[in-house]
Amino acid sequence: MIKIKDRKFKIGLSLSGGGYRAAIYHLGTLRKLREMGILEKVDVISTISGGSITGACYGLKGENFEDFEKCLKAIVQKSIIKGILLSFRFICIAFFLISIVLLSLYLLFTRFAWVSTLLLISMICCVLIFQFKIFPVSTIINRLYSKWFFEGKALKDFNPTPLIAINATNLETGRPFTFSKNKMSDSLYEHPGKGHKSIRFKPEQFPISLAVAASTCVPFAFTPIFIDKKYFQDESDFESIRPCLVDGGVYDNQGVHKLTQKNSSYECDVVIVSDAGNMMPKISSFNNVLQLLMRTSEIFMNRIKNYQMIQHVYDNYRFNQKSIAYQSLGWDLESCLDGFMDNLKKGAVLKEVAELHGISQVEIDSEKWDVIQERLMRSIKYAEIIAQKPTDAELTTARGVKTNLTKLEIKQIDALVKHAECITELQVKLYAPILISSE
Repeated sequence: MIKIKDRKFKIGLSLSGGGYRAAIYHLGTLRKLREMGILEKVDVISTISGGSITGACYGLKGENFEDFEKCLKAIVQKSIIKGILLSFRFICIAFFLISIVLLSLYLLFTRFAWVSTLLLISMICCVLIFQFKIFPVSTIINRLYSKWFFEGKALKDFNPTPLIAINATNLETGRPFTFSKNKMSDSLYEHPGKGHKSIRFKPEQFPISLAVAASTCVPFAFTPIFIDKKYFQDESDFESIRPCLVDGGVYDNQGVHKLTQKNSSYECDVVIVSDAGNMMPKISSFNNVLQLLMRTSEIFMNRIKNYQMIQHVYDNYRFNQKSIAYQSLGWDLESCLDGFMDNLKKGAVLKEVAELHGISQVEIDSEKWDVIQERLMRSIKYAEIIAQKPTDAELTTARGVKTNLTKLEIKQIDALVKHAECITELQVKLYAPILISSE
């Protein structure tokens, strides 16, 4: 927390979801904030899905930024998907299922053909009923995370500052479930209402790898994470609730909710949002129910994202009244200054932000937009920022990275980091000048 003119400001940074694309994109954000002297002042880092990989890595190794950066780049050079496919559990299950199918085909040409149908029906029923037990993908991911990335560490092993808040979605309550060094909880468990007992957990023993697995387990692709009895402070509570955790992006894909929510223990006054999301691509061919389900899920999550942007960015001046610097992989650098000016014209820039830029109400009322913009460009060194922007080819490369956990190429890493660095500097200077003036 920083203090300016007898006022204290709590600073939050949210890291969005988006698989390895998000994980490495946020590296560019963190690198630029460090260069600007802001990163060491951040109080809370709220993370979602792919951003949770970055946040967890920084929470363990952030005291040495070079080690953190090296660790994160090594992470995205390893394919989790490949690790799953080559795991002993997957190979055994695949071998068993293929054997059943081959046996059924063989039986079709014998006098026991009727058994073939029975075998296939039994296999399908078993997979549908016991899918999570037969093939617990997220359990495999947890093992890989622990072995490859987080070295068996628990939440208690995070550095004291900044506070890392890893977010998942709790299907039981329909609310976020947050893991941090000090606590892990869903607000409904923590504050259940009059006459109901508050339920507590043991964050000091909970594996970081499992928290990140919960935050990244995309529905339809991975299995949910369930919390074992041993992580409840009162193990008898295990009989009354059953948290079922999936990707945090189902509830909040930007990770900004906890930082802006009133009375949240993670609430901050100044918020920087690093969004590795891209424009939702058009799809014109749908051949099966799974494609329809996946596309429907994408639309739901995109709607949530758009709603959050309206609430936390465009209508922030009406409600939260926080300094929020929001940047996105899907935004063009050149449009950001125009966007700020448009917000200024319609009164959507906080008065305090305008004043810190030296923009008076008289100038606004007089609509001296060209004068304001020219002075603003000089004060934030706009030309220097634009001069370092990624080329069109680099931007295409960055935006072409899929939201999965497959290995990234060096050129993809460099392109993502470059865009994040440039747009972070620009948006922080435009929307959170209080962080610059505090230096």
